Amino acid sequence: MELDQLLSFIKFTHAFQQVKRSIYATGEDRLENDAEHSFQLALVAWYLISSKKIDLDINLVIKYTIAHDLVEAYAGDTPNFGAGVEMKKDKVIREEQALERLQSEFPECKEIFDLIEHYEERKDNESKFVYALDKLISPLNIYLDQGASWFKNNVTIEEMIDNKRVRISEDEQILNLFDQLVNRLRKEEDKLFPKK
Repeated sequence: MELDQLLSFIKFTHAFQQVKRSIYATGEDRLENDAEHSFQLALVAWYLISSKKIDLDINLVIKYTIAHDLVEAYAGDTPNFGAGVEMKKDKVIREEQALERLQSEFPECKEIFDLIEHYEERKDNESKFVYALDKLISPLNIYLDQGASWFKNNVTIEEMIDNKRVRISEDEQILNLFDQLVNRLRKEEDKLFPKK
């Protein structure tokens, strides 16, 4: 491997790290970035699979967690709340173009790009687990941050549930955790969500 290739890839990881998400970093007055999110997702997935003895290929799961949002380095993040209609409509196009750009810049990384495509297709239990857990991580973080991002984005509990439930239902175990969270959120709704 040439040093210049490695430096280019490291610059790409910097671009990925600089993508800001729409929720606050827990306990801080700044937005979470994609690198933090992916690392947390990997660690939480590993924790759940190990502690609950879930029958999934942990290596594949970790790879999915690291690769799942890489296209956002070039496509940007599309927030669930606060994004305009046009931004949501062209998300798929922006991400397809970003993947094509990555493939042309780093053709030696075929395995990474194949994993991104497999994740999007959700044809195996590992990708479904990661997809569902990815959708659960934000509400868990926002709960621990006393609802700061729900207040910031003016999101009600019903809007959050409607936005998350269908996608989280890709994996039954993660859906069960989501239902437990919703029960807790309903008890603390006045403190965690804005009134409309």
